[in-house]
Amino acid sequence: MIDNHQVRHYVKAMERSGNSIRRWVVLLSILSLGCFASGAWAGTVVEANAGNGGEPLDLKSLVAKGQTTLIDFYSPYCPPCVRLAPLMEQLAARRPDLAIKKVNINRPQVKGIDWRSPLAEQYKIRRVPYFMIFNPKGKLVAQDRVAVEQLQRWLQEAGLLKP
Repeated sequence: MIDNHQVRHYVKAMERSGNSIRRWVVLLSILSLGCFASGAWAGTVVEANAGNGGEPLDLKSLVAKGQTTLIDFYSPYCPPCVRLAPLMEQLAARRPDLAIKKVNINRPQVKGIDWRSPLAEQYKIRRVPYFMIFNPKGKLVAQDRVAVEQLQRWLQEAGLLKP
């Protein structure tokens, strides 16, 4: 994570360079990297288990404090999951109060939906996409079909899905 001292250092270095456009580009890049590194970047969908697909996972560690968290269990071999991905990105961009965490149930070596992965077995995932919703206090408030209904309402409210 980048602290305020580092930001001030970079800003002073940019001021010495005399190139104002370059300064703004560099400053925005630094601030963006700091937000990404801290996990504080709103409006994006985060791949929660990148590089560890299908492995057991503590979902409580994914819950964003102070935000509603939607956990999207998916498989890259699931056509509905693939079609839904751009809508999830758009929803995240329109709902900064919503943290969307994608969780890949597939182990890297498995082609097709990996129903036997340790992760799928851990959470008894029998269909994908599968959703869990946690409130801003970290309490599970919806999953499976109830979570799908909530997601549909959010997509409709955001103008991304027709009623």
